[in-house]
Amino acid sequence: MGLRHLARRGASPATRTLAGLPGGIVTRRRGRGSEPEDVRLWAEGDDRRHIDRNATARTGQLHVRTHHDERDRAVVLLADFRPSMLFGTRRTLRANAAAEALALLGWRIVADGGRVGLAVASAAGEPTVLRPAGGERAMAAVTGALALAHAAALEAAPGAADPPLEPLLGIAASLLPSGGHLVIGSALDDPGPDFERLLGLVAERVSVRLILVSDAFERARRPGFFPFALSDGRRGSLRADGSGGQALDARLADYAARGIAGLRLDVEAGPEAYAPLMERLDAVL
Repeated sequence: MGLRHLARRGASPATRTLAGLPGGIVTRRRGRGSEPEDVRLWAEGDDRRHIDRNATARTGQLHVRTHHDERDRAVVLLADFRPSMLFGTRRTLRANAAAEALALLGWRIVADGGRVGLAVASAAGEPTVLRPAGGERAMAAVTGALALAHAAALEAAPGAADPPLEPLLGIAASLLPSGGHLVIGSALDDPGPDFERLLGLVAERVSVRLILVSDAFERARRPGFFPFALSDGRRGSLRADGSGGQALDARLADYAARGIAGLRLDVEAGPEAYAPLMERLDAVL
């Protein structure tokens, strides 16, 4: 809830009615839109493809149909709170960072009149699912559900294996109309054997964006063996090859080549650094 005001920082009616690609320059949306707005007489320079046949036949004069951009956005935020996300070496856990970024994005969307839903993956029983709804009350429900789901995930059995993300991915996609938006906040550790195929099918019907969460240890660790201890008392060692940062960037590039744009979210950066990233992501949803 505290991130609500941070999400509004820098947002104005001018920026919300403009859209463009990620970058330093915000441009107006191009194209005629998809929603019919009005029928008027033909004027010099109008595109013949926009001629309204019914009005033209009825009046005997050329008429064209105008359109406006459809601004009703339905967005489902998929938060990964599985055991592998309950890990962190700087500032907070990866699950917390994912929730912060998704909350920032959600507050921006409802402020622009969009609808926000939620799907949370965890090892604590049934997944949390909220259908897309509009207004600040809907976003307050999303933040409350995130907090409850995170608390339940922390109380789940320690050392539990990550359940696959595939079932929740299908549920989240079913909440959206065709042309809706699905935003996944996860490190995508062990998503399941059929996850990549299902993600490709979902991306054919809705827009999929990825927030790939990364802990500093993953990116900057030196080659070698590192000891660890779990909350249930078990101990072990982890072998690192020092290629974490390159692997993350390569993974994002691979998803981008398949039409699934994404960005890297560094856990140690914090919400102040996430806000401009979510502003850019919001501009292309």
